[in-house]
Amino acid sequence: MHGGKLKDRHIAMIALGGVIGAGLFIGSSAAIAQAGPAILLTYIGTGLLVVIVIRMLGEMLLARPGIGTFIDCIRTAHGNWAGFLSGWLYWLFWVVTIGAEAIGGAIALQDWFALPVWILAPFLIIAVNLINLVSVRVFGECEFWLSLIKVATIIAFCALGLLSLSHFIGPHPRIVHNVYSHDGFFPHGWGAILATVPTVLFSMIGSESATVAAAESENAEENLARVTRTIGVRVTLFYVLSVILILTLVPWTEIVPGYSPFVTVMRHIGIPGAATLMQIVVFTAILSCLNSSIYITSRTLRGLAELNDAPAWFARLSKTQVPQRAVTFSSIVGLGVAFCSILSPKLIFAFLLGATGAVMLLIYGFIVSSHRVLRLQDPQNRAFTLPFGSVLNLGTLAAIGLVVLAMLAQQAQRQTILASLSSVAVIMVLYVLCKPKR
Repeated sequence: MHGGKLKDRHIAMIALGGVIGAGLFIGSSAAIAQAGPAILLTYIGTGLLVVIVIRMLGEMLLARPGIGTFIDCIRTAHGNWAGFLSGWLYWLFWVVTIGAEAIGGAIALQDWFALPVWILAPFLIIAVNLINLVSVRVFGECEFWLSLIKVATIIAFCALGLLSLSHFIGPHPRIVHNVYSHDGFFPHGWGAILATVPTVLFSMIGSESATVAAAESENAEENLARVTRTIGVRVTLFYVLSVILILTLVPWTEIVPGYSPFVTVMRHIGIPGAATLMQIVVFTAILSCLNSSIYITSRTLRGLAELNDAPAWFARLSKTQVPQRAVTFSSIVGLGVAFCSILSPKLIFAFLLGATGAVMLLIYGFIVSSHRVLRLQDPQNRAFTLPFGSVLNLGTLAAIGLVVLAMLAQQAQRQTILASLSSVAVIMVLYVLCKPKR
């Protein structure tokens, strides 16, 4: 049996589904409750930031087709230390995500199965691990259908919302009243917009993972260009349009943190079984994220091993061209994270979440600065098409710095920044210690 490669339809749906997760279906409720209607500006601004970063990433990969992944771009621009740091930070972020998503999936399953979390969470990790071990084609097929469910749900929600706004179904929404009649558009002031940026940004993180999958597809270069150039449409459609519909169809004061605003809207319109339907969709989103997390961690670990930044043992491929050792090891570590959540949720697990909570900001900063370096090294390369050159690079870095400042201004988020810096320090110590052996 041959592992094959991912098909174009796999990449297209992985890219579409990659920006949709529980952060949108449920996490958006906390952001809306915190900022009110002004949260729309947060989603627009944060979405623009993600779009620019992913476009820069795509340009770098297309400018040097043989360069590999964005970690290799960072290594090329800033040196081995940056490649080592960003690679291990990226692996750490997603391996903690494996544990967190497994716990979230186990809690969701408890609505249907009366089993403890410590049984359900390992079951999910083992099941998804087996999917990844078979072949990349099997991974792609599973992710295709999981992403299709998420995408279809968002499209259906938007269609129903637009029909309600047009007075074709449900009660006639009082749009102006819903948006402005509860202390105006800025009920908690301008500061709430900045304060909610971390929450919104982390719900959008994962778009860059589609570029990893594109590298294993049949038409890698075409898929890579398509994935990075259509990110803006996806973010606009799935996030901005969804939030606009939520804010206009129901008063934002009816949005309860931790309870899906999509369910609130569908119940308001009069859709039967909305809560049950959303439970299924949220579980699908969790399963999709778990599947992608194991895939990403294994490919990242394999890439590090190929450059002697990790034991060469992890670079070995199976007969189906799957890095089985990297898949298994990442899954085992993710399982350990899940058990930390069960055994020590307020100490060890809380620290692990904090230690990875801000690392993607550093990685995004590396991507932007690497784009600047590689563009200046090869200014005639036609792959670099983003306008305003250095101004856009510096402006994006400033925006990322603004997010860090927003996190430092909040006590809970401040701990996340400090814990993430500890991860950076530990990995840099390991780099120094391992350097003589490399």
